Amino acid sequence: VQLQASGGGLVQAGGSLRLSCAASGDPLSRYAVAWFRQAPGQVRTFVATISGRGSTYHRDSVKGRFMLSRDNAENTAWLQMNSLKAEDTGVYYCAASTQVGGTSDIGAYEYWGQGTQVTVSS
Repeated sequence: VQLQASGGGLVQAGGSLRLSCAASGDPLSRYAVAWFRQAPGQVRTFVATISGRGSTYHRDSVKGRFMLSRDNAENTAWLQMNSLKAEDTGVYYCAASTQVGGTSDIGAYEYWGQGTQVTVSS
């Protein structure tokens, strides 16, 4: 499967962005999808995951602000990000795993999109 991430940009603190992860080459329903982010000088860290059936898990720092969803018919997953904070700044990567139940383990994700930059100004 090939993944194409988009939707990043520059936004003021408190604003919103919606990231998209479009899949091609294989039905996205066969995969769990996750978003990871990497701040400058930091390691890539888990943000949220959604199973093939739509069960979600978000890291504590984004719960209530971010929502991961998917539409298997459209072969796309979205990360809706609200109430953005400066610490949400980074490059956001979507990834897919054949562990279709979903996991926060970065090592479980075999396929990666190219990343999209999110910058939140305070």
